[in-house]
Amino acid sequence: MKILVLGDVMGKIGRRAVRQVLPDLKAELKPDLTIANAENAAHGKGITPKTLRELMEAGVEFMTSGNHVWDRPEAFDCFQDPELSGKIIRPANWPGDLPGQGAKMLTVGTKNVLVVNLLGRVFGKNLVDDPFRAFDDLLKTALTPKPDLVLVDFHAEATSEKQAFGWHAAGRAAAVWGTHTHVPTADARLLADSGTAYITDVGMCGYRDGIIGVSRETALPHYYRSLPMRVEVPEAGEATVNAIVIETDSRGQARSITQIIRNLTI
Repeated sequence: MKILVLGDVMGKIGRRAVRQVLPDLKAELKPDLTIANAENAAHGKGITPKTLRELMEAGVEFMTSGNHVWDRPEAFDCFQDPELSGKIIRPANWPGDLPGQGAKMLTVGTKNVLVVNLLGRVFGKNLVDDPFRAFDDLLKTALTPKPDLVLVDFHAEATSEKQAFGWHAAGRAAAVWGTHTHVPTADARLLADSGTAYITDVGMCGYRDGIIGVSRETALPHYYRSLPMRVEVPEAGEATVNAIVIETDSRGQARSITQIIRNLTI
């Protein structure tokens, strides 16, 4: 099986970049499943039904999220919409009685694929439950049908926590990829003797010439004048699409992971 994973889609320029690049990527790679992290799809923070549908129309088949998933009130509509609720998950370790699921079993061809979304805690502002135990508890439940392979989007700030989780899930997940920091890391690899593909951060789909997808003009004062960060995402300019492609074998173990970077002008 071949799984294509897109990094955090950041605002309108990110959605446009995905719409331009994804059809060619899918034609070239012929993935069985295409996943994107959509938590920043609505102008850099949050999700709306409109932005999710736009990504689906571009060719994204399933979506994960992260710490910004509840930033817009429309998020609740997404998780209660009969069509959209089956296409996106939110972090499984988010406490409280919230709509949506933290994991979803997908039928891909003849395989049962469990996609899990977890939120890290190190340097994070969200008071979430332990993602390590949440993952363990999820795998201990009587999953029906039994998954043929497990995929995890670990949305977190600290590279150390991401790496720690990768080793924690090694041998139990076919792939663990990090999201959130919007900068692709150079450590895509198979974790030793585990059958688990890993990367600390996939990167983003968004404005390349800014600061993690935000315009320089609005981001820089935060650093040299200690002013609050304003998230302003340009709608046009130099863009990038960061992705990975994972190949698994018949046992549900990874046999390769390849990093993809496509730069374009929107």
